Amino acid sequence: MYRHSLRKRVAIAFALCVAVLSVVWGFAFFAAIRLSEDRVLTQQLQLAANSYPIMPANMRSYDTTAGLPAQLQAWALTNPAVGLYEFEAEELHVAVVDSGNERQRAFVVFDVSGIEAASSEDWWLLLVITGVVGTLGVLGFGLGVLVMRRAVAPVAQLAKAVADIDVEHLSMDDYKRIASSRFGDDEVGVLAATIEKMLERISAFVARERYFTGSASHELRTPITVITGALELLEQSELSTSDMKALDRVRRATLDMRTTIEMFLCLARETDDGLYQEQFFVRPLVSNAVELQRHLLSRKLVDVEIDYLANPAVNGHPQAFAIAVNNLVRNAFEHTLAGQGPVRIRIDEHELLVTNQLSNGTDAQYSPTEASSRGYGLGLGIVQRLCERNGWSFTLRADEQRVVARLSW
Repeated sequence: MYRHSLRKRVAIAFALCVAVLSVVWGFAFFAAIRLSEDRVLTQQLQLAANSYPIMPANMRSYDTTAGLPAQLQAWALTNPAVGLYEFEAEELHVAVVDSGNERQRAFVVFDVSGIEAASSEDWWLLLVITGVVGTLGVLGFGLGVLVMRRAVAPVAQLAKAVADIDVEHLSMDDYKRIASSRFGDDEVGVLAATIEKMLERISAFVARERYFTGSASHELRTPITVITGALELLEQSELSTSDMKALDRVRRATLDMRTTIEMFLCLARETDDGLYQEQFFVRPLVSNAVELQRHLLSRKLVDVEIDYLANPAVNGHPQAFAIAVNNLVRNAFEHTLAGQGPVRIRIDEHELLVTNQLSNGTDAQYSPTEASSRGYGLGLGIVQRLCERNGWSFTLRADEQRVVARLSW
């Protein structure tokens, strides 16, 4: 349980990291200053010890320009302003002071030869400082990562819990892993509570979907079965020609209704007992679809040409494939006008082509939704969904005066 919100914890972690790094850097710079100070005093003392018993006179004052060291006299004649000056080549530090005489300056010269470190020592000192700075930087980075990781740990914990959930097979352990009570009342707790409610809604939806498809499968098929049985009894009685035509229309409407029910139930099912991996042959399904829809061409004098170039075996849902083929064949038969045949169906190793003639000249490729709006059949959108569910591909192309539906696998 966390007492503060995620935003406040991140701010506190950042402030803590900055404060710790600032303190560490402050101690590092203070230590460097003290080290430099001790080093200068040590060098001065060592120089004095080496000159014992004569004390080195490396700091002297001069009231006149003529008394200055020869290398400084030309510079002193330029009447420099009061201040401090350094001459690296001569290893001299000079302080120009006001002597009270407007025409004459006083000089204090500090000879640092033997006190300043050699260049090689400077490089070693720079290397040591760089190493210390690098080490502090790495430690600071590690500290920042550690602090920020602790600050966002609830978010990572919630993300891992959500990633481990199998939405299709929810269990009580899944609900326990994302229980909002585990994450407090901050932003992470609100997010966990939202995800928890969403999972509850998904579970309820899946339960309703399974109940609906199970009930609808029985309740919708039963009337169709009753109607089909009644039609078979009527066929055995003596009927007039007009009654036979009406009976034939009822039979076709019943068949269309059965196909529609099977199609929507197939789309509504979330799972279908592994039928999406069943292997089946394409040729029998195509032949059956042509025979079922042939009545649509009875008065159009349109031929059907079927090229069986192969008899491929396809993995997927056989009922879904049969529904898709029935839709394509029915659309082709319905939208072929009298005398504009033939309707060509070609089966290759990896695709099925259904081609029919149009009365208008076009040259475009449409999506299933666009094709439905142009009158090529509302079932094409359903065909597209069935193909997506099974990993097949479906395209519809209107070229010149033809419509070519392509179903590939």
